[in-house]
This record gives sequence, structure tokens and C-alpha cells, in this order.
Amino acid sequence: MRQTQNNVESYRDWRMVVLAGVLGFAVTLAVMEIIDAYLLSLTSLSIALAAVTGSLSGICLVGSFSAWRVRQKLSEQNMRLDGALNNMIQGLCMFDAQNRLLVWNERYRAMYNIDPLRIWRGCTIRDLLDARIAAGTFPLDPARYDGELRTALKQGKSFRLNIELRDGRIIDAVNQPIEGGGWVATHEDITERKRAEHELIRTRTFLDTIINNVPSNIVVKELPSLRYLLVNQAGEKHFGLPREKMIGKTAAEIFPKGTADLIHQRDLELLKSCRETFTDEHAIVTPDGTNRIVSTTRHPVMGDDGKPQYMISVIDDLTQRKRDEAYIAHMAHYDTLTELPNRTAFNECVAATLELAAAAGESFGLLSIDLDRFKTVNDVFGPSVGDRLLREVAGRLEQACQGAFIARVGSDEFHVITPTGPQPATAETLAAKMLAALDTDIDIDGLPQRVGLTVGVAIFPQDGVDAVTLVANADAALFRAKSEMRGSIRFFELAMDQQLRAKRVLQQDLRTAIVRDEIELHYQPQAHIDGEITGFEALVRWHHPRQGMVSPGTFIPLAEESGIIIELGEWILRTACREAASWPWPLYIAINLSPVQFQHGDLPKLVHQVLLETGLSPARLELEITEGVLIGDFNRAVSVLRRLKALGVRIAMDDFGTGYSSLSYLQSFPFDKIKIDQSFIANLGRSQQAATIVRAVIALGRGLALPVVAEGVETEEQLKFLASESCNEIQGYFVGRPKPIADYAALVGRRDAPKQKALAATG
Repeated sequence: MRQTQNNVESYRDWRMVVLAGVLGFAVTLAVMEIIDAYLLSLTSLSIALAAVTGSLSGICLVGSFSAWRVRQKLSEQNMRLDGALNNMIQGLCMFDAQNRLLVWNERYRAMYNIDPLRIWRGCTIRDLLDARIAAGTFPLDPARYDGELRTALKQGKSFRLNIELRDGRIIDAVNQPIEGGGWVATHEDITERKRAEHELIRTRTFLDTIINNVPSNIVVKELPSLRYLLVNQAGEKHFGLPREKMIGKTAAEIFPKGTADLIHQRDLELLKSCRETFTDEHAIVTPDGTNRIVSTTRHPVMGDDGKPQYMISVIDDLTQRKRDEAYIAHMAHYDTLTELPNRTAFNECVAATLELAAAAGESFGLLSIDLDRFKTVNDVFGPSVGDRLLREVAGRLEQACQGAFIARVGSDEFHVITPTGPQPATAETLAAKMLAALDTDIDIDGLPQRVGLTVGVAIFPQDGVDAVTLVANADAALFRAKSEMRGSIRFFELAMDQQLRAKRVLQQDLRTAIVRDEIELHYQPQAHIDGEITGFEALVRWHHPRQGMVSPGTFIPLAEESGIIIELGEWILRTACREAASWPWPLYIAINLSPVQFQHGDLPKLVHQVLLETGLSPARLELEITEGVLIGDFNRAVSVLRRLKALGVRIAMDDFGTGYSSLSYLQSFPFDKIKIDQSFIANLGRSQQAATIVRAVIALGRGLALPVVAEGVETEEQLKFLASESCNEIQGYFVGRPKPIADYAALVGRRDAPKQKALAATG
């Protein structure tokens, strides 16, 4: 810039010298002409010439001084301009109409690290671009840049471009045309500003990403207009409306009137309360018409003036949770199959009814109901038909109750609480209606099914003043009705309570019978049809300290009902296997299993453990089951049986012919033996049907290559019939009664005696 100023000043001084020379030459010529024309004397000429010379000198001096003063002012102005230009934060260049550089500042040169020798007044834009390329500060195509620049300037438009240099700096170059031709270019380093903008954009993007991915619904409103400013993605989904259709609007412009009024009211409550947060739970209707239950937490955001400027609302959609809670509550109180109240609901209802009846001095009846013949349908046609039958039965009973409370408390068990009123007439009338409701067939897949009811009734307060007693007495009445006549209605009597108490006492005594050494095993021999002993069946006996010998038919059901059968069954298995392992002769030992043992614990693991402990060969152990084992969870039962069989033990089907699905069970599992129930053997001489059934079972066993054992053989005529039909084995009093093993010592080889025939043991 300084070089340009000096050039200008030198140019002006040179013009002044030339002007003075020309003027002096002209004056000299003029003087010579005057002398020649007027023939002036030398003195006069000298005086005139001196005067002219003095005048010219004065003029020159004045002119020189004026020129010096002008140069001083120009120099001062140029210095101020130079200072201003070089102190600009932008680099600056000015070009004339011929595309030549007139002015530039040091900021421009330093910004692009241009060699001072490569920038001069009068250089072209292309010269400057080449200088920047040499300095490594022009990363673009110079020809393209020059062309685009010229095109824009010709059109009178500014040409602006952000250029990122190799060192990472970003320069904002603005080329602005000026009147009369030429243009001014400013170059500003905007690196930090761009970084700040990028950081702001990154921060905003980050915040937008976080807010949009928050699972809760977030909205922001402007105050005091309460117009929506922000809605995140969860909010869009919740409201069922794109955020573009919500931003800038109020709740009244978006929601149905009732919901809009509620939202507006709650927003105002926050503003009026001056609280930091305000949370409430309410139902809304979203813009798409969906009903929702939400919990909204509102929080004001204060401005610089200390007044609320924005309101942030976090909305949690509780709809599904409320539905789940309602479903869980329903599940906790209702049976999933029949949709009737369950035992929990019944317990709550009976407790409330007792309280109200006692306070009012009124009476009500409690009915304990059991379905008749349902087990048969379930076994024959399967659980699917059984479930559909239960649903139909439940519907009929509920309709017959006419508002009375009915609950399903077991598989095929129901409890009914009658309305208060005269008793026992009210209870009896209701029970009769329920029996009549099942008096017709129920069609399931075109198959007519019929089930009945047996009802036991207890009356408050005479049969019990608390729920436990009342239910127990209704159950006692039901038990009596089932044992005497199915399909009947029985009211509780004191004698029933005494029987129930006796049952409970006996059940309690059974819990300690093993510890008190009151349980023992008797062994009944099994023999080949020719009389040779093949093994023994272990049968449990209970010597009660007060009641004497208790029948297995009495205490085994009690053990199964209370779960004691698990402990008792393990004791029987271990005791019988230990005993059989001690026999000199390798006879097999048969042990009965309860269905309950298949439902609880790991039975195959227990059997394996006992075999290892006692040393008994698995081939000598025969486990007898009834079809009750396979009823219920058939797949689990078969899986357990297969694991048992894998141990090497034998599996026998006991009481064959008394159930309804025995044939299908034979097809489902490879049994090793079937035992004909003793009820058929007992009727051989009196019933042709019994003989036909026995003959058919023996033939079935022969066809399936399964040994058949006839139970309950007591006479020689029965033995002859079985022998004629080629029955394999027999068991019964004719072979030997159940006795302690000591009574059969010779048969197991504990004496020096020849092996005896079975018939020799009957005497």
C-alpha cells in the first residue's frame, strides 16, 4: 500500500517540473519577442527580465509550497486509510474495471500467506490466485473460480463462497461489484463461528435425539398463550397426530372439547398454584379418537424476568398398565375357564356376607356343589371336551342362581351363597333350580353329554358362625350326599360334623404314624397259573394305637388328599425293596404307586436312588399303577413312566377294566403286565358278562404279548376257568393272604426246604 502512495507522489512532482520548464521557456520567448519588437535598451531589458524572473520564481515557490502542502495532506490521508485497511478483521482487495488490483490490505496478504513479491498494484485476479496456489491457500480450481466470478460480476451480482483451506480454516469470500466497473472483495476467517455453529447444531441434534427417544411423551408450551412449541416422537405416537399439526396450536384446536377443557384447566392450575411441579392422573380422548388414561407432570420454566415462559409436560400413558392391573385383579378373583368368581373371590364374599348377616340378624345358606359324571366325560372324550362342558355347565348354573353368588373353587366343584331369607327353604329352592338346570343333555360337537349335581348345604348361623366352619360343614353334607346318593341334596347334620372331625383326627394321626412305627408291610404272593410262586405284592397296613387295624381303603385316600402319600410312598418303596433284596431266592416285588406321586417330586430319581441303596436288581421291581395316574397331565405321566422303564423296572396296569380309557392307555405306553380287577373274578360263577370280560382281557393280553394277572382268585373253580383260558398268573386268597414276610419265609428261601407250590401256602 505504501509503494502505491510513493508512486503517486513521484508522478505528481514530475508533472510540476515539466510544467515549470514549459512555462519558463514560454516566458523567455515572449521577452525576446518584446525586445525585438520594441528595441528596448539593455538596462530596460534587464529590469524587465529580472521582474519577470522574480515573478516566475515567486510563482514557482508558491506552487511548490502548495504542492508540498497537498502532498502532506495526501500522505496523512493515505496513512489513515492504510491504517484503517490494515486494521480490518477482513482481508480486502479492490479491482478496477480491467480486472487489475488497485488496493489490498496486509490482512488479506497474511491471511493467505502470499509472498509480498507476488502481489502488486495492477496484477490480475489470476495472478493473485496463482500466488495463493503457491502458498497452498487456494484449494479450488482457479479457472472455474475465475469464470464463475466474472459471470456473476457481469450480471451485477455479488459472488460469495465459503472456502475451507487445507489447514482447516474456513474463509468467507464476498466479491461485490461497484459502479463504474471493478469490484471489492472481502475475506473473513469464520472458522470459529462455523465451529460454534456446528457445535450448536450438534448440541441441538443431540438434544433432539434424546428428547425424541425418551419413551415418555414430552410436550412444551409457550406461556401465556399455551400453544404447543415442541412434541417428541413418543408424543406423536401417543396423540396419533404428526407434530406439524400440533405446533403453534392450543389444546382447543387439537383435542375434543371435553379433553381440551380438562387440559386447559390443569395447565391453569399449575400457573395459579405457583408450584414447581403439578402431577395428576386423568382420562383423555386423543385427536385420533383413542381413549387413554395418562399421568401428566407439568413443570414451569422461568424467563429472565422471573415469570413463567414455558411449560414442560411429561405425559405417561397408563392405559396398558391400568388394563394389566385390571386383568390381574380379574385373574386374581375370576376363574379363567368359566369366568366365574374363584376361591379368592368366594372367600371375600362369604366373609362380607357373614358380617352383614350377623349385623342384621339374618340367615343365609352356603351350597357346596360337585358335578356328577364329569370325570367320565373328561376321561373318555379328553380335556378339550371337558373344558367346553364346564363352561356350559357354569353358564347354566349362573343363570339358575338368579343373582346369587356362585364361584368355581375346584376342578368340578362350586360354592354358592344364597341371598338372605327364610332358611332352609331359600337354599333348598335354589339347589333344586340348579339341579333342574342340568336336567337336559348338553351338546358338545354333536355329542350329547349329561352331568348332574350333588349338593351339600350349611345354614348360617346354626351350622356355623364363621366362614371356615360353615364351608367345612357344607362340604361334610356334600360328602354324605355323594356317599349315599349322587344327584341329591343334603343339609348338614351334627353327625356329619362328628364324622368330619373324626376324619381330620385320623388324618392328623396318619402324619406321625411312620415315626411312631405304626406302619408295616404285608406281602401277598403271586403265582404262575400252575402254582409256582413268582413274587409278592407289598401291601401297607396301619396299626392305629386306639382304633386298631385301619383299612387301606380308609387311610390311603386320606394320605392322598393331604399329601402324606409322598412320604408314605417313599417309605413303602424303600422298605419293600430292602426286604426283597434280602431274599435268597430272586422273586420279584410289586409295589403300588399313587397318582399323587407322579405329580410331585422326581419319582424316577427316587426309585433309582432306592435301588442303589438297597442293591435290589431293577428287573425284580414291578411298579403297579391305575389309570388314575394317566388322567390329568397325560404327557407328564407317560414321560415319568418312560424314565422308570429306562431304569429296567417293570410297569403293570392295575385294576384293568374298571376305567374308561384302559385300551387307549395300552396303546400309549408299553406296559409289561395287566392285572384283571378282582371284581370281575369274584363274579365269574355268577355273571356271564364277567366271564366274557375276563375272557376278552386274557385274549387281549395274548394278542399284545402281555402277561395277564387275575386278582382276587379265591376258589378252585375260578382257578380252573382261568387255566382253561390260558391266564398267565394269579393272585388272591387261594394263593395266599397278605401276611408279614416272616410267614412266607420258606417261599422266599429262608429255610432249608424245597421250593413250594403256591397252593401249599393256603392252608
